[in-house]
Parts: sequence; C-alpha cells; structure tokens
Amino acid sequence: MTYLEFEKPLADIEGKAEELRALARKDENAVDVEKEAAALDKKASGMLKDLYKSLDPWRKTQVARHADRPHCSDYINALFTEYTPLAGDRAFGDDHAVMGGLARFNDAPCVIIGHEKGNDTKSRIHHNFGMARPEGYRKAIRLMDMASRFGLPVITLVDTPGAYPGKGAEERGQSEAIARCTQKCLEIGVPLVSVIIGEGGSGGAVAFATANRIAMLEHSIYSVISPEGCASILWKDAEKMREAAQALRLTAQDLKELGIIDRIIAEPMGGAQRHPGETIKAVGKDIAAMLKELSGQKPAQLIRDRRAKFLAMGNKGLPA
Repeated sequence: MTYLEFEKPLADIEGKAEELRALARKDENAVDVEKEAAALDKKASGMLKDLYKSLDPWRKTQVARHADRPHCSDYINALFTEYTPLAGDRAFGDDHAVMGGLARFNDAPCVIIGHEKGNDTKSRIHHNFGMARPEGYRKAIRLMDMASRFGLPVITLVDTPGAYPGKGAEERGQSEAIARCTQKCLEIGVPLVSVIIGEGGSGGAVAFATANRIAMLEHSIYSVISPEGCASILWKDAEKMREAAQALRLTAQDLKELGIIDRIIAEPMGGAQRHPGETIKAVGKDIAAMLKELSGQKPAQLIRDRRAKFLAMGNKGLPA
C-alpha cells in the first residue's frame, strides 16, 4: 500500500497491525496477537472514514493522482471483451499515452478510447505519464470516425495531467490536434460517454470528454489547469497549490453543482486505490446506465443535444 502524505497516521496504525500478524506467523505461541491486531484494524477503519469523509480539494487532487488507482488498461481488461487496439495516426506514428480500439461492452460492439499513465516506472515512461502528443489525438479522431461510420457508441476514459507540452509536440501541431479532436467529439452522430477516472487536465482532457454524458469518480478532478500551474501564474508561487485547488473548483462535487458533469460515481472508502475491482465494477455500471439513456436517439439529436450541453455551460445561475 502506498500512502499519501495526509494518510501517514493511518499508515502507522495499519503498519503496526501487520507487524503483529507477521510476528504471529513466525511464533505460534504468540498470545492474543490477533485480538490486538483486530483492535488496531478497527481504529484504522475509523481513522480512514474520518480522513475521507471531508477531503479538501487539494487532498482530492492527491487521491486523484494516486499511483495505485486503476488505470485505463485495467478498465479495458475488466469491462471489455474482444478488445482490438488501433495504433498510429497515419501521419507520424503511434502515441502510447492514448490507447483505444474496437471492443465489446456488455457484449455490444463499441469503440473505447482512453489515456494510459502506466503502473510502474518503466510503463509510465513508455506511456509518457498519460500526456498525449498530437498523434494520440489524431489516433482518437481515427477511432471516432470509425465509430461514426459503423454506428458504434464511443466510450472515453480520461486520466491525464494535460497534453504533452514538449517542443516536438508543438512542432507537430499539438493545439490544432486537440482542437480537431474536440471538434470531432461534437460532430459524431453516435452516443459518446466519458468517465474521468483520475485527472482531467486542461484541453488534453476536454478533447476526450466533450460527450453526451460525463461522469466523474468521486475523488477525481477536472480543471482547466493544475493547482500548481494556477498557483505559479496567480501568485508566482507553486506552493500555494492548496489555495489554487480551492479556487479552481475542480472536484466532482463542485462540477456536478455547476452543471459541467452529469453524475458522480462513488468510490470505496479510502479511494479507488484501496479497492480497484469494486471501483471498476461501479464504473462499468454507470457506463451501461449512460449508454441506456442515449439508446434509440437519432444521430441529429445526439449531435444537437451534445452541442447544446456545452453551449449552456457557464450560464447556470445567470439571469435569462
């Protein structure tokens, strides 16, 4: 278990419980070890509930970035069958930060697209920490074109700190690729549903999340810029990221209230990283519900409603 900074008191208690059990495994004559360990477990459970019942925006940001949260590949492996990946943008190359292809969800054909961060040092470098280059967005455009041609629903899983800002990416048209991917989301005449499973950072996230239905995991975040980036611009001090996280209103609860997203998917106590299987199952259930809401709608209606949804953002609470 990897513990976040604010979870250190919890780590001490759970560590002591594990030490007692390790002692019992070595010494069969150890007395009342399990009873004492169970008492520590109970104390840890109460502390976990206290920590997670009222997370502030900065702590939610830390949870959203937790390395042990399930990633796009985990969701694809668990929820989809007959997954056939598509590679390359037919212009430059393949971007490993974006994975996608044809698959079956609940035995119905679909197109799945998502950001992949990787789960260890080697894979994170391979996937560029989920930061897509232009060819990743152009690969997504290819997949959405295919979905539109064959009448397949599109499911996107968003988990990125933002698009990659490197020199090569800019030279190959990063901004244009993001804009065209966002435009393609608005154009396709098939159901498009999106789930933010970790970080939803800037235009790199919007390019996949311009959908008919948008859901967020309870402790995920979605914002125009990272708290550190915002703090650096507004206060010239990245250490003011806590104030920035509060000001950005980047939590699922804030965004549901503002009408930016449609639903919040509850996470197990302690976050998705503690119970990945349970989280993946909950996400699958909500994807199925969102697709059901859109089933039977004609292409023109799907496009019109999607466009109207995004044009209306920012108007909530304003006079007519």
